[in-house]
Amino acid sequence: MSTRYPFTAVVGMDDLRLALLLNAVSPAVGGVLVRGEKGTAKSTAVRALAELLPAVPVVAGCRFSCDPASHDPGCPDGPHGTEPGVQRPARMVELPVGASEDRLVGSLDIEKALSEGVKAFEPGLLASAHRGILYVDEVNLLSDHLIDHLLDAAAMGSSYVEREGVSVRHAARFLLVGTMNPEEGELRPQLLDRFGLTVEVAASRDPRQRVEVVRRRLAFEDDPAAFAHRWAADEAALRERIVTARALLPQVTLGDAVLLQIAATCAAFEVDGMRADIVMARTATALAAWAGRTEVTSEDVRQAALLALPHRRRRSPFDAPGLDEDKLDETLEEFKGQDQEPDEDPEPDGPGDGGPGDGGPGGGVPPQGDGPAAENSPAPEETAPPTPSPEPAPQGAGSGERAAVAASEPFRTKVLSVPGLGEGAAGRRSRARTEHGRTTGSVRPRGALTKLHLAATVQAAAPHQKARGRTGPGLVVRRDDLRQATREGREGNLVLFAVDASGSMAARQRMSAVKGAVLSLLLDAYQRRDKVGLITFRGRDAEVALPPTSSVDAAAARLEKLPTGGRTPLSAGLLKAHDVLRVERLRDPSRRPLLVVVTDGRATGGGADPVALAARAARLHAADGTASVVVDCETGPVRLGLARELARELGGTAVTLDDLRADSIAGLVRDVQGNRKTTARRAA
Repeated sequence: MSTRYPFTAVVGMDDLRLALLLNAVSPAVGGVLVRGEKGTAKSTAVRALAELLPAVPVVAGCRFSCDPASHDPGCPDGPHGTEPGVQRPARMVELPVGASEDRLVGSLDIEKALSEGVKAFEPGLLASAHRGILYVDEVNLLSDHLIDHLLDAAAMGSSYVEREGVSVRHAARFLLVGTMNPEEGELRPQLLDRFGLTVEVAASRDPRQRVEVVRRRLAFEDDPAAFAHRWAADEAALRERIVTARALLPQVTLGDAVLLQIAATCAAFEVDGMRADIVMARTATALAAWAGRTEVTSEDVRQAALLALPHRRRRSPFDAPGLDEDKLDETLEEFKGQDQEPDEDPEPDGPGDGGPGDGGPGGGVPPQGDGPAAENSPAPEETAPPTPSPEPAPQGAGSGERAAVAASEPFRTKVLSVPGLGEGAAGRRSRARTEHGRTTGSVRPRGALTKLHLAATVQAAAPHQKARGRTGPGLVVRRDDLRQATREGREGNLVLFAVDASGSMAARQRMSAVKGAVLSLLLDAYQRRDKVGLITFRGRDAEVALPPTSSVDAAAARLEKLPTGGRTPLSAGLLKAHDVLRVERLRDPSRRPLLVVVTDGRATGGGADPVALAARAARLHAADGTASVVVDCETGPVRLGLARELARELGGTAVTLDDLRADSIAGLVRDVQGNRKTTARRAA
């Protein structure tokens, strides 16, 4: 078994370590979501937590970790007797992003269930994580159908596996911990709300602290066992402190004055639902127990708000998570109870203060820096992050360049979809063959049977019953009779935006409306689980403002800073889009693209005959079979219809900004395939 990096050896990241330890003290807090850039030791800290958790008593031989003191009456391995249990270490189970549904929830042997009437169940990761930790790295990239199972288990504390009327249920209560890089996309709001606490982590900008990180990491890689031994005493002390805090937790009181502060804080920040209030109460109670107190204070409420509310305040993927601390302090002060004693030491204790053996009950921050190499450990960084310097204005974009304008208010758009039937990643845009959805037929299973088509299976087995010697009422079913259901659902696509940012778009103040339309389409792409990319063209050339990514908020940020001006190199924009799509087809051939060109159709740059060059570039996309939509931004009483001509060359369809709105009476987003047929008839 490999040696894990010690939790107490992690440098800095006090909020992350505190959030993890609070969940170790009180699993009812609801887990932790760790957001941060790559390479910030998110996974290292989470994996190290498992070594600190106390051992778990379980029923001997039970695959579902039943508690000897409180048996699960519905346990598939039950019923259990009264024998004393055994102790085993708490588990940390990792859920891979690409895991199958059967790997997560478990699998049921359908063949035995039909032919023998036996529920042969193989437990999945949810069963293994019961009474432990379920860790999901890159949780924002998890497939929708796996997220649905996580939500069900987190809400009900149990997992159900059903196959054609045969069902198995088992307990599944676990501490959910996820890590993610926001640049790769955001979480669905339902799953985001299931995480009790959230923490933002970033690499320290203090050179001395970065040196200490490198020094400890290199020492660990040179000799993991020796490094772990150096920190063994600190690990044992922290483990003992967790046990002590757990024992103290039931004695902590949550006064009415503190509850009023919690409710007032949640109301002031307009969080949805009541889960935030409950999580804050549990977190504040755990903070008091961690500090060795039996009464919750205002400082506990403040710290709980900073951990439990930021991710619950987001109204759209474009809202940055965070909390106005001045507003928080004002709310807490306004609703502070008159009978509440003032805190003697309102400041949270520093790293290492109050730990076992240093003479005090301790504060909210976990021990840090009081073990080996403490003399070389700098204090945690307390300065605010540096303010990024303003970006210089783009150069060489052509004459008449204008500064970026703000986008208009986003709106709900009509559905733009790719025609045909795909086989891409699960999503909510275009029709596709998926593991979930409505049943459309049946096939012979190539591997393990996952979705039984009962009628087709019975139909295949029925003609052979006499030859197989059937005498009773049962049906004799063999492996060759089984049929896998084929299902049709929805897939996510690659939506590539090619946005005209030339001077003609800046005329008549159109760019604000254009940005609002693109922002609306980005919001729609987020809800439909698409990847998005952004290409802009103006002046003399086109550029990839954002390579294809799952982070629509990154695309929105690039769009916000987009200036306008110069000529319209329409052909360059289409050729750049063709190059991007060609590369993406090699990377992910199953994800079908949708090209959205936002332009008025004018072509005034890129060669001697820019209109002909643009038409030639458009025909490249049509030859590849790329589904496309042109958002016609032309306005005014006299219109040239150039955007619609471009749509015909692309083999796609054109819509106006007004047509794009879902509530538009005149808006008709025609199927791209139908428009292709029309184009073909005209050509004939």
